[in-house]
Amino acid sequence: MTFGDHGSPHGSPYGDPHGTPYGGPYGTPYGQPGPHPYGAPDPHAQWAAAQERIRRGRRLRRVAGGTVGLVLVAAIGVGVVLATGGGGDTGEEGAAAVPSATGDAAPSVAAELPSGAPSALPSLLARPVIRPERAFPEKSVRLSGGARYERVDLATTTDCARGMSPGLAQLVEQGEECLRLTAALFTDAERRSQVTVTVLSFERVEDASRVMAMASMDPVSYQVVSLDPPPGAGLPTVPPGSAGVFRRVMTVRSVVFANGQWGDGAETGEAALTGQTEDLLQYVNDRVAAYEQGEDGA
Repeated sequence: MTFGDHGSPHGSPYGDPHGTPYGGPYGTPYGQPGPHPYGAPDPHAQWAAAQERIRRGRRLRRVAGGTVGLVLVAAIGVGVVLATGGGGDTGEEGAAAVPSATGDAAPSVAAELPSGAPSALPSLLARPVIRPERAFPEKSVRLSGGARYERVDLATTTDCARGMSPGLAQLVEQGEECLRLTAALFTDAERRSQVTVTVLSFERVEDASRVMAMASMDPVSYQVVSLDPPPGAGLPTVPPGSAGVFRRVMTVRSVVFANGQWGDGAETGEAALTGQTEDLLQYVNDRVAAYEQGEDGA
C-alpha cells in the first residue's frame, strides 16, 4: 500500500474510510463485518495489531547516501477484478468474507486489462520500474501549500514480501512477481508526525490493479509495513496500537501507499494527520505517475 477515502473506518479513530472500489483517487474500504457475539471488531485495532506483528521483525535495506533521492491513468483504470471465494458471491457478503491478516489464505483474484487500454501501454511498461531516487528525490520537501517535511529514512528491496503483510504477499504471489518496493519515512516541521509512503511496482498492470482493488476493500489484510525511525533520527517509535490514517492510489504499474501516525500515538488531530498523509501521497504519486507515463523527460 485511492490512497477518495475520507473519514473514519467503522468506528475507529482514524483510518480508511468510505468510497467506491473503482472511482475516486483514493480507493475504498473493506466490507462490513458480519455479526459478532461480542460486538463488531474494531478494524483499526486489527490494522494496528497487524502492523505491529509484521513491522518489528522486518527491516528493508536502507538506501545509503545523502539526498537520494493524484493522477490515475484514466485510460487504463484499474481493470476488471474478480475475487472468487468458496461461495462464489462477489457482492457485499463476498467482500465481508475477505480474510483478515491472521494468516488465512488470500482469495483467488483475477484481474484483466480493460478494452480501452491505451496503445502506448506496451512502450510505457518497457521502461524500468521507478528507482528510489526518482520516487523520493528530496530529503527536504516543501509542498505548494507551504508545508515542509523531512525525509528521515529511505529503504528499498526487490524482495517485496519483506515490506508487506502476509495477506498482501499471498495476493501478490497470484500474479507476476513484484519488481520493487521502495518506502520513505517523512516527518513534519514540528517532527510530530510519521508518514510512511511506499511505492509497490509490478511487471504487469493487472497485478497492480489486483493489489489496488483488494487493498481498497480490506486495508487490514492487504497492507504495507510502516517504517520505524532509524537510530539517530531523534524521533520516537510509534507506540503499538496507535491510531493511523492509511491511503493508496494506483498509477500505471505501481500502487502507492501512505500510512500516517502521530509519533506519540495521539488519537486527536485526525484532520491534520489526514491532510499530511494525503499531501505526501500526492507529492510522491505525482512523481511516480509522471515517470510511468513518460512525462518526466527521462
